[in-house]
Amino acid sequence: MQSAADLFITGTDTGVGKSVVSLLIMQLLFASGRHPFYLKLFQTGCDHPADIRGDARFIYDHTEALKGRDPGSSVIFCHRLPRAPYYAAERSRDRIDLTLVAKRVAEKRRTFSPLVIEGAGGLLVPVTRDKMVVDVIRTLECRLLLVARAGLGTINHTLLSLEAARQRQIEPLGVVLVDAHLPPSEQDFVGENIDAIQRFGKVPVAGVIGRLNDFRRPPDSAYEVIAKVLG
Repeated sequence: MQSAADLFITGTDTGVGKSVVSLLIMQLLFASGRHPFYLKLFQTGCDHPADIRGDARFIYDHTEALKGRDPGSSVIFCHRLPRAPYYAAERSRDRIDLTLVAKRVAEKRRTFSPLVIEGAGGLLVPVTRDKMVVDVIRTLECRLLLVARAGLGTINHTLLSLEAARQRQIEPLGVVLVDAHLPPSEQDFVGENIDAIQRFGKVPVAGVIGRLNDFRRPPDSAYEVIAKVLG
């Protein structure tokens, strides 16, 4: 039950690099002549959809093809408090309507392809009283790309996330590791993480995205990892 094109980018945790991977995907799709659209379904920790602290603003500011466009058009629900979407909405006396999410996604699908949809936190983050991010992925029938840290702890977090997806009949497209810290992780250590994820998780690891010094002009090595994901 997966779309032939649309990607849902989620992580093993918050702050693992979902937005950076989403950015690279958008840049590469535009460069290859595609007509993608970035969606941030649930944005928290921001005062308004185009807030400079928001993921949508980050994507638009660093994608040449989106220059001058409104990042707010990519955000469906926005809440000020930096919490899981359900709790951020609840504290704002608001309610996240997943019917509206599905409607907005359907509208974008009529004009753009593929959609690059970025989640909030990890798979089991609550978005309503009884639904989590993983339930949204299943409903929207997107291909799931999992983003994880390259360093210590990633084996357990990644394998648990893969298991949670498969329990809901979602087969992950692959895993991208992000190693943004300085100094970078030891290559032998990262290699062991990749081996464990591929062996026990039975999923391809496309590679490692290192620390990016210029988000507008990432190195070719970063795009090579993304190209493996997009096929």
